[in-house]
Amino acid sequence: MNKSNITVIDYGMGNLWSVLSALRYLGCNPIVSGDPDEITRAESLILPGVGSFRKAMDTLRHTGIDQAIFEAVQTKGTKILGICLGMQLMGSRGAEDGDTKGLGLIPNTVDMFTAQEIGANKIPHIGFDLVHSSSGDCLFRGLQQASDFYFVHSYRMLPVGLSGKRATCSYGVEFLAAYEQDNIFATQFHPEKSQSNGLMLLKNFLVQ
Repeated sequence: MNKSNITVIDYGMGNLWSVLSALRYLGCNPIVSGDPDEITRAESLILPGVGSFRKAMDTLRHTGIDQAIFEAVQTKGTKILGICLGMQLMGSRGAEDGDTKGLGLIPNTVDMFTAQEIGANKIPHIGFDLVHSSSGDCLFRGLQQASDFYFVHSYRMLPVGLSGKRATCSYGVEFLAAYEQDNIFATQFHPEKSQSNGLMLLKNFLVQ
């Protein structure tokens, strides 16, 4: 397993403790940083997040972290894993707290679940739910093609029109639960809170 120079991006809106605990359990010694220069130099990046899409993007732009991520991922080919809000920030736009441009690493938009989509279900979507993946998905190597992961979110990205490998979950509507293309990886669920399945997924990311 490649344990060297994995950087967890700290922009003040991530549940860092759980992510760091999971990585350390897997034998990593992660760096935590909000320094754009360190982020650009990283060999691997994890972008966690909890909270408002707009507030998060405002912070990333104000600090220059957005450009550091873009340079690392798009220019240098650094691999990145976005988790929950971190995945949403990788989208093209987000509707939370007003229409806001995202990082653009995943071309689809992020919108709130609609009443028509979820029916009798409640918002937010909280708890363990089945994620359906394909046999060739790197993140899900060694896992069942229908495996439980822990979710807590009110906004979602739909899988329509995306190239790359997609895993989905159904909550009234089929939404994008995980995504991977080249060096870009993302999960709407929290692998760091998903027990053995989540640890396996994180391990799979680390060895890519």
